[in-house]
Amino acid sequence: MTVFGLVHGAWQGAWCWDFVAAQLRGRGHEPVAVDLPIEDPAAGADAYAQVALANLSGYDDVVLVGHSLGGLTVPLVAHRRPVRRMVLVAPLLPIPGSSFDQQHAAEPDILMPGLGAGQTGYPDGSSQWQPQAAIATLFPDAPSEVAEWAAGRLRRQHWRVSQEVTPLPAWPGTEVRLIACAHDSVVNPDWVRRSAKVRFGAEAQVLPGDHSPFLARPAELVDLLLS
Repeated sequence: MTVFGLVHGAWQGAWCWDFVAAQLRGRGHEPVAVDLPIEDPAAGADAYAQVALANLSGYDDVVLVGHSLGGLTVPLVAHRRPVRRMVLVAPLLPIPGSSFDQQHAAEPDILMPGLGAGQTGYPDGSSQWQPQAAIATLFPDAPSEVAEWAAGRLRRQHWRVSQEVTPLPAWPGTEVRLIACAHDSVVNPDWVRRSAKVRFGAEAQVLPGDHSPFLARPAELVDLLLS
């Protein structure tokens, strides 16, 4: 049995892994999905990592899985405790000594054009999706009832985690695998594939479809997690 630590991306929560967790349990593994404090304006990657570490305390054989914005947290967790592997799905990737916002300014093709459309911004800097826009951008491949359920559970996201210089001092020596989503409307799959080669000397695996394979194709995603 392997423990899979499941770290969600922006606006989401542990609930987004429900279908993946069911698949993992059905194949004899233990999923541990965490709820990151994304609604706390003071919380950055360090606070996110502390929550993940607390949830994984007591587990030995852990594979960390991070989706999208969760890619800024997972390497920090792996830096602070032993894990077998990191699997990053449609991920953002931290660069020690830099913030993600600085990285995005230098590499504007990380994110797909028009991502801000359909989001509501607030004076405190947080943002939240309008439900139908979320379905069209984040969950277009999911069954309609699943997409509506997911869109209704999205939370406000504060952005210290992208604005701060990452607290990651250096990438851990743990094995890293990247998964790109071929028709992603959020994180550019070409950038993910390029990053896998340039940063890790490996080929990214590619899933068909949208940014949220944990909803649209959980069995296929779990096949890759276990391969």
